[in-house]
Amino acid sequence: MEDKNLSDRAKRDLDLVDSALSGSQRAYTQLLSAYRENIYFMMFKMVNNRDDAEDLTIEAFGKAFKRLDQYRPDFAFSTWLFKIASNNCIDFLRKKKKATLVSLDQGYSNEDGDESTIDIEEDNLNPEQAFMKEQRKEEMHKIVDQLKPKYKQLVELRYFNEMSYEEIADELSLPLGTVKAQLFRARDLMYEILKHTAKTI
Repeated sequence: MEDKNLSDRAKRDLDLVDSALSGSQRAYTQLLSAYRENIYFMMFKMVNNRDDAEDLTIEAFGKAFKRLDQYRPDFAFSTWLFKIASNNCIDFLRKKKKATLVSLDQGYSNEDGDESTIDIEEDNLNPEQAFMKEQRKEEMHKIVDQLKPKYKQLVELRYFNEMSYEEIADELSLPLGTVKAQLFRARDLMYEILKHTAKTI
């Protein structure tokens, strides 16, 4: 990549991007450290929820790092990163708003045109509902069971036990940043497992 009329900080970021694309994990870490707090505060302003802001921050970096080879220095890396983060957050807010407007009786169509209905939590589920709920839980557990023990434990605590990042960090005596980074990795691995499963069905 060529340096254009960029600031010193933008040139530093450009060097880090080049290093990351060459396989340097340290470069990824430095980019994450440089902008994580700013991205988080931007996400928090948009969603006004700490956990959602944390998830969206991790997602933003995940998407940016996956597309790193598409970055061009016509703009500063920070501008490119903030654009990805804000677009991802806007998509999240749209989906959230759409979910609240869906009729519970009529259901809704997803992007593929498949009809779906909203499952309402009830103490007394009919046999079909109970079966479907158990089947979904079993499928999710099958995917989680394929993860390494450390990732499996984190996913179970976060999504099955519904613990916060802070509670998980306390429970496992891990730094908060480690919990978030490993949960991001776990979600990435689960996505890959799901993709592979879909191809083999």
